[in-house]
Amino acid sequence: MQSSAIFPLFYLPPVSYFTALKENDLNFLIEKHEHFPKQTFRNRVSIASPDGILDLFIPVIKGSKVRTPFKDVKISYDSKWQRLHWLSLQTCYRSSAYFEYYEDGLAPFYEKKYDFLFDYNLELLSWLLKQMKFNSTLNFTEEYFKEIDGLDLRDSFNKKTIHSVETKSYFQVFSDRNEFISNLSIVDLLFNQGPQTKSYL
Repeated sequence: MQSSAIFPLFYLPPVSYFTALKENDLNFLIEKHEHFPKQTFRNRVSIASPDGILDLFIPVIKGSKVRTPFKDVKISYDSKWQRLHWLSLQTCYRSSAYFEYYEDGLAPFYEKKYDFLFDYNLELLSWLLKQMKFNSTLNFTEEYFKEIDGLDLRDSFNKKTIHSVETKSYFQVFSDRNEFISNLSIVDLLFNQGPQTKSYL
């Protein structure tokens, strides 16, 4: 396996994900051939709400359980999760300094229906990198390797450790009622800091 950092593909990844990308000089591969692990940020996101951390989930179609390759996992539209997620983002961030700046670019992701979670996350990641002016070509693993020579971050940024990671503090929408919440989704930083986001990573 070539020496390069391997990253998982998340839904609106946490701040530390982009800090790690920056630290690796954007020299990374996205894992494409892993089996879909449950209870990770591959289909969930943590944002700031008036009551603290709010977790949002993308439902997936039940199939072959743990042995389904991530690239083949399909999104379920049995519930109106896109409407729920977009309303939650609007409610939580409408008063932030830069929500309106990014709103038109982000809204289509909550209107268009994507078949596969991998494709959805990938287009979102491409959009996020563009907003932060990261010039990077996204490359993927060609097959699954349990062990690699480079930096393996596929099991990093998980739910158990995500909020214990220290990131630089910045003004958050509900700073008047909540203590600073570290390492939320990158959109929390983006909506609050806008073009300065990159300097906080």
